[in-house]
Amino acid sequence: MTMPLTLTLGRKAPRLTLVLGTLLVVLLLTLPFLTLLPGSNPFSLSTYTMTLVGKILCYATVAVALDLVWGYAGLLSLGHGLFFALGGYAMGMYLMRQAAGDGLPGFMSFLSWSELPWYWWGTQHFAWALLLAMAIPGLLAFVFGYFAFRSKIKGVYFSIMTQALTYAGMLLFFRNETGFGGNNGFTGFTTLLGMPVTATGTRIGLFIATVLLLVASVGLGFWLARSKFGRILTAVRDAENRLTYCGYDPRGFKLLVWTLSAVLCGLAGALYVPQVGIINPGEMSPTNSIEAAIWVALGGRGTLIGPVLGAGLVNGAKSYFTMAVPEYWQLFLGLIFILVTLFLPRGVIGLLRKGEK
Repeated sequence: MTMPLTLTLGRKAPRLTLVLGTLLVVLLLTLPFLTLLPGSNPFSLSTYTMTLVGKILCYATVAVALDLVWGYAGLLSLGHGLFFALGGYAMGMYLMRQAAGDGLPGFMSFLSWSELPWYWWGTQHFAWALLLAMAIPGLLAFVFGYFAFRSKIKGVYFSIMTQALTYAGMLLFFRNETGFGGNNGFTGFTTLLGMPVTATGTRIGLFIATVLLLVASVGLGFWLARSKFGRILTAVRDAENRLTYCGYDPRGFKLLVWTLSAVLCGLAGALYVPQVGIINPGEMSPTNSIEAAIWVALGGRGTLIGPVLGAGLVNGAKSYFTMAVPEYWQLFLGLIFILVTLFLPRGVIGLLRKGEK
C-alpha cells in the first residue's frame, strides 16, 4: 500500500501546488484593498505593511530572475543587485523630473548644474523611463555576457567578475559628477503618472503591478523550464562539454537567459523605487547580491517557487531583526546560509517535495 499511496501523492502534488499558488495570488491581489477599510476594522491593513510586502515581492522577482541563471544554467551571479538598481534609477529619473517640474532636480541645482545631462533626455515620459528600466540592464548584461561566455568564463570566476561589475557600478554612482545624486541618490518623489506617489490609490496600483510582474516572471520561468530551451539550459548546467559535442552552442542559450534575467531585475527595481521612495548606490552593494543568492539557496534553486519562498522568509526575518535586534541580523543571516548548506541542500522547497518520491 505504501508504493501506490506515494505515487498518488506524487501525482496530486503538482495540482495541489497550482491550487495553493492560485489562492496565494488571489490573496495578494486582495491584500492592498484592505488598506481602504477603516482603522477600527480588524481586517484593516496599514499602508506601511502593504509597502513592506510590496518591497519583498520586488525582491522575490529578483530571486526568480537569479534562479533562472543559477538554478537552470548553473551561473552563480553575485551582481544582480546592479541590474535591480539600474532599473530603479531609470524610474527614479522619471520621478525626479516629475518632482522638479520644468526645472532641474534638486541635487543638480545644489551642485550648480545649468542643464540636464544628455542621458536624462526623455526621462520626463513614463514610457521612456520604463523602457530604460528594461533596456539598460538588458544591454549591460548582453555586452558583459557576450564577452564572458565567448571567453568561456564560468564557475567561481564568473561569480567574481559579476561581483566586481556591481562594485564598479556602485563606485561610479557614488560620484556626484555622474549626475545621479551621488551618495544620497534620488528621493523626494511627489507624483507618478499625475497622481501623488504617496496616495493610497497609487500604492495599491503599484502593489498590484508588482504582484502581476512576479506572477509573470514565475510563469515565464516555468514555460522556459518545460520547453526544449529549459532542457538545454539544464544540460548546460550539468554537462556543458557533452552538450557541445552534440552540436549545440551553449553560449547563445546562456546569453539569452542571462539577458532576460537582467531585464526582469530592472523591472523589479522600477517598481521598487516608487514604493520605497528612495534609490541610492547602496542598492548596488555586493552584499545585496549575495543576499539574493541566499534567498535562492534557502528556497531551493532550480524550482522558481522556492526562491519566492526564500525571499519572503529572509526579508520577513530581516524586517523583524533590524527593528528588534539590529546588531544580530548579520549573524542570523550567516547562520541561515550555514544551516541551509549543511542540512537543506535542496532548500525549503526540498522538504515539501519529499512526499513526491
